[in-house]
Amino acid sequence: MKETVLDLLMYLFENHMEEEPHLPPEPLRLELQQKLLAAGYDSDEISRAFSWLDGASDSPALALANVVANTPKPSSFRMYTDEEQAVLDIEARGFLLQLEEIGVLSSTTRETVIERALALDHPEMDLDDIKWVVMLVLFARPGEEAAFAWMEELVFAETTDLVH
Repeated sequence: MKETVLDLLMYLFENHMEEEPHLPPEPLRLELQQKLLAAGYDSDEISRAFSWLDGASDSPALALANVVANTPKPSSFRMYTDEEQAVLDIEARGFLLQLEEIGVLSSTTRETVIERALALDHPEMDLDDIKWVVMLVLFARPGEEAAFAWMEELVFAETTDLVH
């Protein structure tokens, strides 16, 4: 089975993380890893997915430090690096901007989403992929329950036209 880390993260979310956004403690994590191996996932991909989830739920203290240090002015805008533009096409970047404008993402969560998207090592993220990354990041961060619920509805809705 050739699955990507994002495929594995989506599987974990849909089948093992309904209530708890964090990975279980080590003994249960090993049990989960065995279940994933039995389901056909590669051990390297499982390790990368676990690391990805750990990175999505940065400590609140670190997030607060980032907010204080990087609070944008109302007239500021996000410039994307060449690497970010290669992974996140114009549609994905526009979607992130929309989410920030309507209050689903803060500048801090936007940066976490971008960092986590790049951490997946995909050559390019399509709109559905970036929606999943946003939802997983919001799910993993305390205090983002309302934004997560909005994104969950968007991701699982039959139409993707809810933002327009």
